[in-house]
Amino acid sequence: MATTTTPTGVRGGDGRSETTSDSTSMTHPQIMKALSGLMLGMFVAILSSTIVSNALPQIIGDLGGTQSSYTWVVTAALLSMTAATPLWGKLSDLFSKKLLVQIALVIYVLGSVVAGMSQNTGMLIACRVVQGIGVGGLSALAQIVMAAMISPRERGRYSGYLGAVFAVATVGGPLLGGVITDTSWLGWRWCFYVGVPFAVIALIVLQKTLHLPVVRRDVKVDWLGAFLISGAVSLLLIWVTQAGDSYAWVSWQTWAMTGGAVLLGLLFVLVESRASDPIIPLRLFRNKTITLASAASLFVGIAMFSGTVFFSQYFQLARNESPTMSGVLTIPMIGGLFVSSTVSGQVITKTGRWKAWLVSGGVLLTAGLGLLGTLRYDTPYWHIAVYMALTGLGLGMMMQNLVLATQNQVAPEDLGAASSVVTFFRSLGGAMGVSALGAVMANRVTHYVQDGLAALGPKAAAMGHGGTAGGGIPDLDKLPAPFREVVESAYGHGVGDVFLYAAPFALLGLVLVLFIKEVALKSKPSAHAPAAGSDEEPLTAPAAAAVPAEVTVAAATATTKDAAPRS
Repeated sequence: MATTTTPTGVRGGDGRSETTSDSTSMTHPQIMKALSGLMLGMFVAILSSTIVSNALPQIIGDLGGTQSSYTWVVTAALLSMTAATPLWGKLSDLFSKKLLVQIALVIYVLGSVVAGMSQNTGMLIACRVVQGIGVGGLSALAQIVMAAMISPRERGRYSGYLGAVFAVATVGGPLLGGVITDTSWLGWRWCFYVGVPFAVIALIVLQKTLHLPVVRRDVKVDWLGAFLISGAVSLLLIWVTQAGDSYAWVSWQTWAMTGGAVLLGLLFVLVESRASDPIIPLRLFRNKTITLASAASLFVGIAMFSGTVFFSQYFQLARNESPTMSGVLTIPMIGGLFVSSTVSGQVITKTGRWKAWLVSGGVLLTAGLGLLGTLRYDTPYWHIAVYMALTGLGLGMMMQNLVLATQNQVAPEDLGAASSVVTFFRSLGGAMGVSALGAVMANRVTHYVQDGLAALGPKAAAMGHGGTAGGGIPDLDKLPAPFREVVESAYGHGVGDVFLYAAPFALLGLVLVLFIKEVALKSKPSAHAPAAGSDEEPLTAPAAAAVPAEVTVAAATATTKDAAPRS
């Protein structure tokens, strides 16, 4: 159905209209009010990702899972989030962004409620898949909606606010999860229930505060492309999770899964090159900045998610801390992320320059992970705190600003797809990193336990599975003192190895960032951006007239006749 624009808003053929204002004339309080529900939804998304981290050892123990189950509870959510992110981005270019955010919240709520009722690890993992689909929508759409309302130059400031919300949810999640797990009359199931009220509140606030133009367009979603990319990612994650445990790294299973993933990936590229409305427009990658930022995000994702996942195992299994204290002890990393994301956003808004922050973030992230690679069970905590702070500072400088650099390169009709591409690669890196590093950690811990028990004598070495209770999560309080020290040392050394293996990936991210050419952020809304992969000037009048009004609030204030943006 046709849609027309008026100076005060957008009115569709059904008579509905939404009043909006030019992003350049919106005051800071007006923007914050419009973003309030969105940031609350973002808070819910990150909370759900981190709240289980400190509860996982007890959850897996109660449900009778193994180290592999531990990894898959995290990986399942990351997998579905990764696979769904490009689809959410494409849908945001076709449907109402506000409606999509609300749908993502509802999916998250349903997944959370059923997850809290899980009776075994299989059921929990399935529910985490559903949660991940909702969280993927919230994470991708938060950046997309913000880009539709705010010019790239001003966006740095508000990206910093999103980064601050991310930091609060990241530190609040493990803390809250730890307290819930340690509270006898609650228990770990409430880790899944507690986010539901926040999601409901976010739905209500979004309905009242977020007003974006509604556009009617002919919709054609690339479902085949979504299926192929999901299948390719799934095969890779299953392979890296099971290799070295269920089968050897060099085996027919490895060749079958990696070959299948490559084949599906090639089919995906073929389908996308021919699709009339591809889920990931391949022409985006003709733009050097988008290609480099996407690849760098892949490596940032490995660092980001490995930190949040493996620290809980370190503090609980190497230092015998409670779930609550495990959350408290990770505050230095979250504090660094909070400070750097907020400060970098403010400075970028004032200067329009962002590359120095990306490069500095890459240096700090690489250094922090390298130093965390020296972790042992008896490493002084103040050393660990400094290493975590460096890692957090690096993450805060890189995470949001890679999205910002990408959004500054694209035309409005590609805003959702381009934003979700960067988020997709970050999630993919996290999912593959957690899977691969989790497998590495399980292997290293078993090796260190066996070595430690062998050093204690023949009787100790005879304990099944290296004294790890059949491959499950050990209960340190039930182990005799000599065996307990062996297990603590094994987990301390094993987690240290994980960070040591993650550091080279952060270094690769730094190298990629060095080759990104800095383009000063624009002071105009996204409708002024040139098409990705081209050297054209900003949109001309005929091209801009075809830009969907929902993509930018500023476009909604123009008449149909004068719809073309002016630089």
